[in-house]
Amino acid sequence: MKPESGQALFHVALASCLCVATVHTGIFEHVSVQVGYEYYAEAPVTSLPAFLAMPFNSLVNMAYVFLGVYWLRSQARAPGGPAERRRARYLKDVFAGMALVYGPVQWLRIGMQTQPTAVLDQWLTLPIFAWPVAWCLCLDRGWKPWLFLAVEGLSLCSYSLALLHPHGFELALGLHIAAAVGQALRIQGRHGNISSGTYLALGVLSCLGFVVLKLCDHELAQWHLFQQLTGHFWSKVCDVLQFHFAFLFLTSLHTC
Repeated sequence: MKPESGQALFHVALASCLCVATVHTGIFEHVSVQVGYEYYAEAPVTSLPAFLAMPFNSLVNMAYVFLGVYWLRSQARAPGGPAERRRARYLKDVFAGMALVYGPVQWLRIGMQTQPTAVLDQWLTLPIFAWPVAWCLCLDRGWKPWLFLAVEGLSLCSYSLALLHPHGFELALGLHIAAAVGQALRIQGRHGNISSGTYLALGVLSCLGFVVLKLCDHELAQWHLFQQLTGHFWSKVCDVLQFHFAFLFLTSLHTC
């Protein structure tokens, strides 16, 4: 493993551990989250262990791990010399590390159905959407590590909105999505090409599917097509796809 890859994974692991420790202090114990099988359209199978009680909604989280491993093993490409390639590898591997962490965290939430795991799942969603913003800023303004720290720090702090209002997380997530799409459109206009534009369009469509399918989980279950593989399951598929298209979009810009 390259040193910058190890550094990227260490930074992701450190931030994740800090989030876990913070959640377990109880500071977010009054945050409104959905806990219980009734919030999912997939019927639990009582004969299975808790971590597989909703088998499809559970196993789909392995896709994040596979995605993270795939991109972690992929080669970083960037114009310029070794320094530029090292930086491109770091940017890519932080994002891959986030995918590696996010899958198990979501599985824990599905399997345990506890308030702390639900909070952790919500909280870690935000810096994932913030990383493409930081990546785009890096492509536009150059390598500024303090900027990564500022963007991710602000993202993590934005979860405090969940303490102020029952829908504070949804507001924070909406702002993150808008910022990510806005930065992507801006960087596409300045540095993109047809291929990167295609990846961006597919990523935005996947993001739309991620949001709509999750919100309509129970409504979609009225249709036979969504009774076994429910809206929540397909929203996770769309989430993995938007992750993948974000990788393709951002790494293609390094080669423009």
